[in-house]
Amino acid sequence: MILDVGGRLREVREAAGLSQRELAARSGVANGTISLIEQNKTSPSVSSLKAILEAIPLSLSEFFAAAEEASAEQRFFTATEFTELSPADVGMDGQTARRVSLRQVGDASRHTLQILHERYPPGTDTGSEMLSHEAEEGGVVISGIIEITVGNEVRVLNPGDGYLFDSRIPHRFRNIGAGDCVIVSACTPPTF
Repeated sequence: MILDVGGRLREVREAAGLSQRELAARSGVANGTISLIEQNKTSPSVSSLKAILEAIPLSLSEFFAAAEEASAEQRFFTATEFTELSPADVGMDGQTARRVSLRQVGDASRHTLQILHERYPPGTDTGSEMLSHEAEEGGVVISGIIEITVGNEVRVLNPGDGYLFDSRIPHRFRNIGAGDCVIVSACTPPTF
């Protein structure tokens, strides 16, 4: 079994509600080092990993035991097991994009399909730059309203409405309503 130490560390850090900076301050391990470990760009020494885990708190044996269990294929996910993706990491820019929530079901890197539970608070959008990536995507509006631009076409979608398009075409999502807009979407292949 190959263990994804970086992914596992990010998972336990986020479950503890800690940012990389907070974990660095608590553990005495540099923020940059934690970032490199989570990206699997460096392997931690046993003493560094132990210091990081003590700040969570989690023992080395708990860290590795849970990782072994996690390596089995998971088919069902509770809402608390979704992975929150950073809007900046998926190409969204600007102040309002930071408030967008993109919660991924499972580990998209292990599949050819990515499923997201998206939440756009009022006034938020995907940023000033149109998004474009090698995939197809589709979704259904669950609640609220959303304005979607695909190429030169602009459409306002309401609850129950859906969309499906080639993601290579520049596109943008914008909540023009007074309440949150919730969308369940899928993208294949995963590109975020």
